[in-house]
Amino acid sequence: MGESECSLKKTGIRGEVYRLWVRTSCRNKGPSQEIDMEKKTRPDNLVEIFEESVARFSENPWLGTKDKAAGQYQWITYGEMGRRIDNMRGGLAELGIGKGDTVAVLMNNSVEWAVLSYATYSRGARFVPMYAAELPQIWKYIIEDSATKALFVADEEVYEQVKDWPAEIETLQAVCRIYGDGKDSMSYLEEKGAQSPVAAVYPDIDDIAGLIYTSGTTGDPKGVMLSHGNLTSNIHDLLEGMHMLDENYRSLAVVPWAHGYGQTVELHSMMSIGASCGFAEAPTTVVEDLQLVKPSIIYMVPRVYSKVYDGVLAKMSADGGIAKALFDMGRKSAEKKRSGATGLWNDVKYKIADKIVFSKIRDKFGGNLQFSFSSGSKLNAKIGDFFHDIGVPVFEAWGMTELGPTGSMNVPYACKIGSAGKPLNSVTVKIDTSVLDEDTNEGELIVYGPNVMKGYNNKPEATAAVFTEDGGLRSGDRAYVDEDGYIYITGRIKEQFKLENSKFVIPGSLEEEICLLPEVEQAMIYGLNRPYTVALIYPDLMVMEKVCRDQGWPTSIAEMVEHQEVKAYLERKIAEHLTGNFGNYEIPKKFIFLTEGFTVENEMMTPVLKLKRRMVMARYEGDIEALYD
Repeated sequence: MGESECSLKKTGIRGEVYRLWVRTSCRNKGPSQEIDMEKKTRPDNLVEIFEESVARFSENPWLGTKDKAAGQYQWITYGEMGRRIDNMRGGLAELGIGKGDTVAVLMNNSVEWAVLSYATYSRGARFVPMYAAELPQIWKYIIEDSATKALFVADEEVYEQVKDWPAEIETLQAVCRIYGDGKDSMSYLEEKGAQSPVAAVYPDIDDIAGLIYTSGTTGDPKGVMLSHGNLTSNIHDLLEGMHMLDENYRSLAVVPWAHGYGQTVELHSMMSIGASCGFAEAPTTVVEDLQLVKPSIIYMVPRVYSKVYDGVLAKMSADGGIAKALFDMGRKSAEKKRSGATGLWNDVKYKIADKIVFSKIRDKFGGNLQFSFSSGSKLNAKIGDFFHDIGVPVFEAWGMTELGPTGSMNVPYACKIGSAGKPLNSVTVKIDTSVLDEDTNEGELIVYGPNVMKGYNNKPEATAAVFTEDGGLRSGDRAYVDEDGYIYITGRIKEQFKLENSKFVIPGSLEEEICLLPEVEQAMIYGLNRPYTVALIYPDLMVMEKVCRDQGWPTSIAEMVEHQEVKAYLERKIAEHLTGNFGNYEIPKKFIFLTEGFTVENEMMTPVLKLKRRMVMARYEGDIEALYD
């Protein structure tokens, strides 16, 4: 497909120019004025981008924090944020933070998180976010590997754990409280910075903006070095693809900004257009928070969409009656529309279902939602169809931390459900079929572009292993590109395995399909060099407790997973669901039913809810071996 009318010409990062008119102003330099931005080079560092946004959108709300007592969100404007960032920059200077130093933060998404990040960038320093849910040994590894000089923590209990680390870590000079008072607090540093302001440092295009540490699904975390050029090129490409976005859009931050997806796609990109973002209080309050923030755009991981999908189907099944009948009618009508079938009666049936049932589901998202995006792992196409059918279109994107993080995306005017979309404007891809011992058009997806990372911190061998001779980044994803240029991700090359019969199995596809069953919460498939596949299954307790009560079976999880009739019921459901969609050799023949799910706390999932197969195998290796005896 050719470039859309609002596409920008690709001429390299520094040479790219805006092809649109915008209203802009310089901070403290008089009223807004219209200028032809075709004469202005795109900013290639985050400092210029946020300074321009602070100037242009000074009175606009930027970040919102939930006031639980008042039952509403309190918003801080771009102008107020600009002043806090200026003050914090001076505070970092007081700490001795300068060009090339590292500042780390250990907290969830917040106003302070954003203040610290942009203050760090404007000192020419590197910003390293960490997950509050990670283990202390992982924090320590990251601080040592990144040569962190100043660490900021939000939780008092965490502060007590790490306050003595400067004596143990050579580079670490200060551990500061994000909340509270005293000379080791963020508020004190902001006061000092206000008294002794310092000018912003404007980083070069190749200067490292930050390190984002991968989740460590297969070993120690790797610090992905992302330059200002990597991140800004991604921002420009993302907003070119979603050119309809402007300062009137609002998101609800659900994905942690310590992850590249949340950081670049939501924080930086929304900031660059003057849009606003409210913080979800907690995973358990998202439904309530949606009603308060009323987002027009939202960014989530597939696991969240899957949970919503399961919840809607379970509720409709439980309610029954006219609502269930209308829901089913609407879905069938939508399916016909997707297949190209037209007809007045079919349209009428869809409109009735939409008005009475689907609109109520949309209201649960706050009533204003126009666009939703999914990334972090593959979204099952059936779930994508479902959300499009009910009027909550989900546009799937693909990427990895090493790409800053986006490589491709679906957009409203160019979307194929089930695909990862087309490459971003400045990104090119190719498929390396030589890595697969199969006769197929699939292979490893290799990516080229200005968003490709500078390398892994202190890991030259790991860096060399992921780059091709011509500068492409090996993604590790198995994929193909269709005739229209859409990318389809079919699995992880390292995760696929051969059975004894030499047939390949891609476990991720099976696991996604199994988890579509309302009775199943989580699944993992195994079968490397074995005669057949086996599955570890964690049941959906809410659904299965009702099933068990209705059948007179035990309802406690410990008894449920040992009860022969319960196990037979689940095994039958899984086999029936997979038959016809997968080869017989792929369908698991034996099962382990678990009393505990895969979680971040038990180290079997990453903070962004990716399965750590190595950890699961270590935990259940004996049980799995017993299935083959």
